[in-house]
Amino acid sequence: MQIGIDSFAATLPDPSTGRVQSATIRMAELLEEVEVADRVGLDVFGIGEHHRGEFLDSAPAVILAAAAARTSRIRLTSAVTILSAADPVRVFQEFATLDLISGGRAEIVVGRGSFVEAYPLFGLDTRDYDDLFAEKLDLLLALQESTSVTWEGRFRPPLSGQSIYPRPHQQRLPIWIGVGGTPQSFARAGALGLPLMLAVIGGDFGRFRPLVDLYRDAGKRSGHSAETLKIGIHAMGFVGDTDAVAKDAFFPGWAYLTTNIGRERGWSPPTRQQFEAMAGPEGAFLVGGPDTVAAKMLQASETLGGVSRITFQMSTAALDTSAMKRSIELLGTEVAPIVRAARRI
Repeated sequence: MQIGIDSFAATLPDPSTGRVQSATIRMAELLEEVEVADRVGLDVFGIGEHHRGEFLDSAPAVILAAAAARTSRIRLTSAVTILSAADPVRVFQEFATLDLISGGRAEIVVGRGSFVEAYPLFGLDTRDYDDLFAEKLDLLLALQESTSVTWEGRFRPPLSGQSIYPRPHQQRLPIWIGVGGTPQSFARAGALGLPLMLAVIGGDFGRFRPLVDLYRDAGKRSGHSAETLKIGIHAMGFVGDTDAVAKDAFFPGWAYLTTNIGRERGWSPPTRQQFEAMAGPEGAFLVGGPDTVAAKMLQASETLGGVSRITFQMSTAALDTSAMKRSIELLGTEVAPIVRAARRI
């Protein structure tokens, strides 16, 4: 199982002063976090994409390129590229360039995005939410296969054999499909034979098993091998020296962001009791000491019929940078060995 981290480069106010951390300082700390993840042997680091004031990740390929120059082995990916609101040609060029800088460590996770700010920002209609993604994914996959592409769609000017450069270091850029809870998304990823990155931000892992089975069934019906149909999990996660330390470090930032986003979406304010339930044995938060987190990771994999990758979304703990780095160290030096040893048995 590959183990890694996804970051949204969150900037959060200090609860005691209300002051928001400098964006410049936060970006420097984020790059240090990637360096720590590389040093302790984690497999992958992802940068999300948002176009809101709480996050600094509107240009993930730029952040990943900076990280590539400061690391040597960790794979670098988007988490998630909002392909519906982007030009697939430009996305391919950016990540092919990242692949060259990193010596073949780039990947892309593409999706439609759970936030819709990118659509009006780039002059797109959210009524075309599904059609935009399907068409642009088709073009991105075509660009992966050939240097010169002839292609036509509704939302972008056609290509008539133009050559797309640069080409990546890898023969093929790995492209994952990022999904939430829409059955059609699982079926589409399976039919295309693309690896699936499942965002689990609440509830429990078991509720996604029917959708994961749908993905695998669609893939098999389309002639794809079981080895091709990989499952990844993107989950809220944080590791501390003890369960209590991890929860206390993660909760304040999680509560702040969830309250703000929930206000826009009509959710009730989150409570500590809800958080404790999500971090408990049945919940989907991978928050706790090393043994607790490792056990929950293995249980999640078993529940979903085998998982190839788990990435931790721990940006909400960015209020305490020392705790963030400690969490990354524990994930690489204590959690990962437990999980990998168990998977070899």
